Amino acid sequence: MNKRSRPDEIARSFDWPQAYGAEQLIRERLDAFLERNSFARRLAERMRDETGTDFFEWVDHLVVPPDVEPALAKVRFVRDPKCETPSGEIILEHPQAILPRVLCRSKRSRSVVAIKPEFVADFIARHNLQAEPEGESRSRYRRVVVCEESGTRLDAVERRAYRGFAPAKLKRGELEAITKARELFQMRPRQFPDDHEGFVVANRMLNKSLKLVGRDVACQLFFEEERDYWESRNRAGRLQKFRQDALGLGWGNHDHHTFRCSREHFADLIQFLTKLGFQKRERFYAGAEAGWGAQVCEHRVTGIVVFADVDLTPEETEIDFSIKQLPPAKQLGTVGLWVGLHGESFLEAGMHHLEARFDFDSLRDQLQQQGVKLMEPFSDFECLRQAFTEGERWPVRRERTERLVAAGLITREQGEQFVQQGAIGSHLENLQRHGGFKGFNQKAVSAIISATDPRKQAVHQKPAA
Repeated sequence: MNKRSRPDEIARSFDWPQAYGAEQLIRERLDAFLERNSFARRLAERMRDETGTDFFEWVDHLVVPPDVEPALAKVRFVRDPKCETPSGEIILEHPQAILPRVLCRSKRSRSVVAIKPEFVADFIARHNLQAEPEGESRSRYRRVVVCEESGTRLDAVERRAYRGFAPAKLKRGELEAITKARELFQMRPRQFPDDHEGFVVANRMLNKSLKLVGRDVACQLFFEEERDYWESRNRAGRLQKFRQDALGLGWGNHDHHTFRCSREHFADLIQFLTKLGFQKRERFYAGAEAGWGAQVCEHRVTGIVVFADVDLTPEETEIDFSIKQLPPAKQLGTVGLWVGLHGESFLEAGMHHLEARFDFDSLRDQLQQQGVKLMEPFSDFECLRQAFTEGERWPVRRERTERLVAAGLITREQGEQFVQQGAIGSHLENLQRHGGFKGFNQKAVSAIISATDPRKQAVHQKPAA
């Protein structure tokens, strides 16, 4: 097997398929659309050249005539009978792949492609569109017609915790409730003498938000703020967000959000995500090999995916560590040491990295031109390519190293080194998927976790204050 073939290990019970036939069918229709719509074609070129992204990854849905359904069914698209549409249209999706959805409409309709910037108003402003969006600000579904040309129409849509296609007016007091819930997460305190208190406070704020807007909208608002906080601590993230904002796109291409967690609070994090409506997917057990475990969680309504890492011992690989409270460690692996030096991802440290979907080679080359280097790829398969930007070194507070030294988890010499030199904090991840592949590669993740161990990152200069 060459390095670009299928990953050799897929997490148990989640053997995600490689839907190359389905992707090819969608790409063929997109290529035909781009030939006839000059605005979309130019936008696709700018996405590649200015943001290192693939137009395909920004597509929310396509509108096709009903006679296309049999071809889609052959590549495992199925009907979604629960999806709300304005006129009872058929919605098709591939339930096991990351692919755009398809809306079947009368043969007399135009060929329509809808892209998904994070905020429609930003997209309108950046492209000087003389158009008024359908749907109220912060409502569940907004749409703007971007360009109609040669029997085609390019739309831009914005979703707020909603999978359907029918705009709806905000209810009385709903906008105020959304604003209050967003500010609760925006103002969430992150530094506490005891991390347990941080989780208590976060859950208290979550409960208030759930009463205001419900769990799906609360989930979307929470992760908007998590990305903002991560950006504040990651230069590569700020740079790429600036590049994508220049086209009015935002983080509409996010793939998954990675949290590093202590053993003591891992179950607390998963419980918090469950309250937000996440469902558990793969659970990785790499204890004997690399000293870590991970729980992947997905929120179906918002499409948000979380990859949560934790130190794990070999004997714990047979338990459900996502619900069982783990005892304090006698030694620290890569994840535990990162948390010990910087804090919980859920609290002070923020996410370890954000993964978004890109054109892998284009982003690598463009970031390097901006002075941001990438590490060697840790996944390099046909269906999955992944690489971190070089980690950004954060200062480490002496009180954190003193606690680790007192507990016998690091030596005094190591503690002094971390105080003087800092330790790698966060990354942006360059990720490219093909064939709609939805999974991860356990051996590849093990390799990058090992490569980012703070004990392997000694330098000879002090960190920036």
